[in-house]
Amino acid sequence: MITTKMSILQNVCSVPLARSMRPRFFTVSASASASASTTITPSRNLTVSPPSSRAPHIDSRVLLGMSEQELQQLAVDFGQQSYRGKQVHHLIYKRKAKEIQDFSHLPQAFRNDLMEAGWRIGRSPIYHSVTAADGTVKLLIKLEDNRLIETVGIPVKDEKGSMRLTACVSSQVGCPLRCSFCATGKGGYSRNLQRHEIIEQVLAIEDIFKHRVTNVVFMGMGEPMLNLKSVLDAHRCLNKDVQIGQRMITISTVGVPNTIKKLASHKLQSTLAVSLHAPNQKLREMIVPSAKSYPLDAIMKDCRDYFAETSRRVSFEYALLAGVNDSVEQAAELAELLHEWGRGYHVNLIPFNPIEGSDYRRPYKKAVG
Repeated sequence: MITTKMSILQNVCSVPLARSMRPRFFTVSASASASASTTITPSRNLTVSPPSSRAPHIDSRVLLGMSEQELQQLAVDFGQQSYRGKQVHHLIYKRKAKEIQDFSHLPQAFRNDLMEAGWRIGRSPIYHSVTAADGTVKLLIKLEDNRLIETVGIPVKDEKGSMRLTACVSSQVGCPLRCSFCATGKGGYSRNLQRHEIIEQVLAIEDIFKHRVTNVVFMGMGEPMLNLKSVLDAHRCLNKDVQIGQRMITISTVGVPNTIKKLASHKLQSTLAVSLHAPNQKLREMIVPSAKSYPLDAIMKDCRDYFAETSRRVSFEYALLAGVNDSVEQAAELAELLHEWGRGYHVNLIPFNPIEGSDYRRPYKKAVG
């Protein structure tokens, strides 16, 4: 039996997010106001360098992303006591310093040595921000190569007044998978993000809200599984250094062959969210062109194996497109598919919010219910 629940979700990321529901059995939750795409339009002209398919040169002289132990070793390498590395760790992750010159607790000579050797923290400026009526904040962050990435902060207060602050982060500049309903894919793809460029998005949200981020979802620009090394490096840092619990982190994917198995091997306690969007292979290929290389049965098998390996339930994202994938018959077909591959799945239904240039429409509330 399918239990349908309505959860109020913010209108946030390039891919929908919904993590507030945690039922024990297979459930379907319908998102009341999630969006399949979000675009920020700055009030001034963008100056962005031309797209490049090549990854950027990995800058090893970035402090953000380094562990406390690595920073202690760095201090020793510069002829300092190891405790100076602990101070640097505190200044980066707790004080959120943006420039080495802001390390006021460190000797000036040590700061000078770091800067002369080419070290930097790795924080980028906020190019533009938009605040919605519900408190959601969307940021454009300008990277060192002038490319822009989007990140979103979603505040939600519970009945007791405590705030849960979710950061929706990007993993790539653009996205190469070009899902037919997604605004990010229409903008093309430039490159993968480095680990510090992912981590800094969370720190930027904390700066804006003056509040700790409690949840992180890799549901912004890009396909996380195509940048798995940086995503895993950022995940480690967010968990160990920024101190966000693994169970409070969600990694989303539209499905890339062999990567779910690879992620499962790390035995993370984080949630895997798979963007399904269709109950059968033919329809899924129409909505998600990359599905041609990753059949639905193969995805479902990998998700079942992921649960067996990690004991973590898999969530499925399903963007409801009027007249395309929202019929009663398709709902029954989806239920049959999930029951065939095991129990314990969670499905999040997200009514599509139209984007410019798209022929897809948002379904009526009656169709969602």
